[in-house]
Amino acid sequence: MTDLEKAKSLLKNNITCVLVKDDNVLSSTKTGIAPVMELIENNVNLEGYSVADKIVGKAVAMLFCKAKIKDVYGEVLSESAKVYLEKHGINFSYNILAKAIINRQKAGICPMEETVKDIENCDEAFIALKNKLASLKNIQERKI
Repeated sequence: MTDLEKAKSLLKNNITCVLVKDDNVLSSTKTGIAPVMELIENNVNLEGYSVADKIVGKAVAMLFCKAKIKDVYGEVLSESAKVYLEKHGINFSYNILAKAIINRQKAGICPMEETVKDIENCDEAFIALKNKLASLKNIQERKI
């Protein structure tokens, strides 16, 4: 069984993201870009890992590129993620190809996708996404 096949087999129930390299398996129940963002922020070396994720938009595709992921499977993959992964030579497969990733309220484009729509550099995207997450957290804290 390949690393990607193993990752795909573990992507079930409330597991949203699985990363596999040889005998190393990392998984998360967090949604959105959070699983990969946290691993990158904690300096976890993800080079050469294969990833299975419930939803892969351009934002997380850019994080996968920054982390030097080798294979990606998305249950849902956006067209912009497909283009980005192709451009950066990352192997990918998917179950459903979506025009875009929508926000959780189903009222528009995902804010992370909106953040990176005009960015091509994965390091710039990482900084922009980190800033966006911080601003969203501040908004949530003010509501409490």
